[in-house]
Amino acid sequence: MSAYKKMLVSIDLTEEAPQVLEKAKAMSEAHGASLLLVHVVEPVGYAYGGDIPMDLTELQDQLDKAAREQLAAYGDTYGVDKAHQVVAVGRPESEVHRLVKEHEADLVIVGTHGRKGFQLLLGSTANGILHGTQCDVLAIRIH
Repeated sequence: MSAYKKMLVSIDLTEEAPQVLEKAKAMSEAHGASLLLVHVVEPVGYAYGGDIPMDLTELQDQLDKAAREQLAAYGDTYGVDKAHQVVAVGRPESEVHRLVKEHEADLVIVGTHGRKGFQLLLGSTANGILHGTQCDVLAIRIH
């Protein structure tokens, strides 16, 4: 019996995502587990702190659409069905925690740059996911 049945892979859609996806795909095959491919788009208002007095809905919609298209391309490349691809809007840590519960994932796979010193004190998405999720977390070192 495998230790993991459902693996949630949280990626940031940068050129570094394939490093995480390659390892996640290998892990899922080794464990006979399914993959849930996740990307979280932060609300545009977070970036600007609400300082811009304008409707950012159209910009947010464009970001969401672009994220869905890019996630779908990764899904096609790594054999993850559209039903197992999720683009969420919110804080990455909170959304991953929510999706772990919602989809009953037993492993979260994320990429990390392995920062040290002052950068580590600032925190990271991977660290935020680790501290608060109810399942195992595997951090893939990005080179």
